[in-house]
Amino acid sequence: MAQFDVVGVGLNATDTLILIPHFPPYGGKVPFTSELLSPGGQVASAMVCCAKLGLRTKYIGAIGDDERGRVQWESLQGTGVNLDHVQRRRNCPNQSAYILIDQRSGERTVFWHRAECLTMDPSELTDDMIACARLLHIDGHDTALVARAAAIARRHSIPVTVDVDTIYKGFEDVLPNVDYLIASSEFPERWTGVADPLQALTRIQNEYGMRCAAMTLGPHGVLARMDGRFFYSPGFVVSCLDTTGAGDVFHGAFCYSVVRGFSLVESLEFSNAMAALNCTALGARGGIATQAVARALMTRGERRVEGAFSDFRE
Repeated sequence: MAQFDVVGVGLNATDTLILIPHFPPYGGKVPFTSELLSPGGQVASAMVCCAKLGLRTKYIGAIGDDERGRVQWESLQGTGVNLDHVQRRRNCPNQSAYILIDQRSGERTVFWHRAECLTMDPSELTDDMIACARLLHIDGHDTALVARAAAIARRHSIPVTVDVDTIYKGFEDVLPNVDYLIASSEFPERWTGVADPLQALTRIQNEYGMRCAAMTLGPHGVLARMDGRFFYSPGFVVSCLDTTGAGDVFHGAFCYSVVRGFSLVESLEFSNAMAALNCTALGARGGIATQAVARALMTRGERRVEGAFSDFRE
């Protein structure tokens, strides 16, 4: 029996959330209403989500030793996420982001920085760190590191999910070992040069042989291709306070769905519900819900049925 349900390899970050009444025009000024230091990061937040849903979870990444690193480290304590292979780097600042949140819509604009001293050497990643899991979740930033993690997972017949939002040099070494690609809405076109998202997802899936190729669509949900078919799951309508971390929680919920053996349709719907609920609170992990609350939204919640891909809805 595997020691962990999910192992995550990738980024964490400590965010400064700046709430503004509205986004100013270029060159303009606007007073902000409040400022909040908040932990986040793609894979770290996804692992916290998995742990809160009841999975046995482990996170592998690097954390700086500054104040932001301390905030990140303390935020992971008590979550149930195993931190045995988290590296705490001396004299190194943690990844940070300044996130401007438009209070009219909850939409955010992100400015981020990650110091080179946080980069992990792929040789530090051993088979036993990955082979202990039922599922591996990665992002794309430290490409050589996650490529090694995905290759180890493939050798041990462990499925791999990936969260990727932009083009990373060398990412072609990662994709052959990915089972579930869930990318940003921009990634398929940027990767393939094909503007039609249906054709772009089909091309990626056919080229790399992954089980599922998908793209998130913000408030409009997610489009996925699996078994030669497209599936569209619309987003849920909620009172949105902050969209920060919605994608990270979506990926955490999707990892949970894969481990629990949900159908693709149920996986996409559950992940949409978890992502939407996270938007009802401030911070990347501020609104991570229970499965029961997500199920209630799935049952009674309003969906954005006007999406461009509604013809593929089950």
